[in-house]
Amino acid sequence: MLTVNKLLPQGQGLAPVLLKRAAAVQLDWDVRQKSRFDAVDSQGRTLGVFLPRGSVVRGGDVLVAEDGSMIRVEAAPQNVLIITPCSEHGSPFDLTRAAYHLGNRHVQIELQADHLKIEPDHVLADMLRAMHLTVRETQAAFEPEGGAYAAGGHGHGHGHEHDDHAHSHEHGHDHAHGHAHEHGEPGHVHGPGCGHDHGTPAAATPATPTSRGKPVGIAIKAAPVPHVHGPGCGHDH
Repeated sequence: MLTVNKLLPQGQGLAPVLLKRAAAVQLDWDVRQKSRFDAVDSQGRTLGVFLPRGSVVRGGDVLVAEDGSMIRVEAAPQNVLIITPCSEHGSPFDLTRAAYHLGNRHVQIELQADHLKIEPDHVLADMLRAMHLTVRETQAAFEPEGGAYAAGGHGHGHGHEHDDHAHSHEHGHDHAHGHAHEHGEPGHVHGPGCGHDHGTPAAATPATPTSRGKPVGIAIKAAPVPHVHGPGCGHDH
């Protein structure tokens, strides 16, 4: 048995001539989504594949054996359902709707511009036909989407990393437009040289009628706070 423990996604970095000379191995999706499996390549060699856990092998990838030999992976044809819009009264949007409902059921889907592809399931097939989609079974390679967070972006995922600052539109102004310009705010100090016109104190409230030294039914207002004079107040003392 030839031990394989390295995977080159899509044979990256290898010259085309090397890929052409490499042995091939056909694997269906059930096997390719495993990180440990046995297979037989086109040269009749038994392969013992031991990849890091979570690895997914795609058609076009290259396996590298411990002796340095390379094995090109081909996606083997398998039973699949091809989903297309109804030719009579359907529209391409029907595929978007179908992908949404299949995704809600955590179904693995291969997305193409004009069709969807899933593994056979008669319940799903009936649901899709009820949505006026055309469903047919055939033999074809199956390469479902790897998901937006697939490790390393391997598969159909593209590495569109959005910089954090693209979504942190910090506006230069706060939206708290409560303009608290009241002079009673803490820290607003009145005193000599403040430049405010404080005016003269209001005239004292006229004396109110009293009876035996007590006011008769009229509340007396508190005396105003005396205006403090000091250096720079501008008054002629």
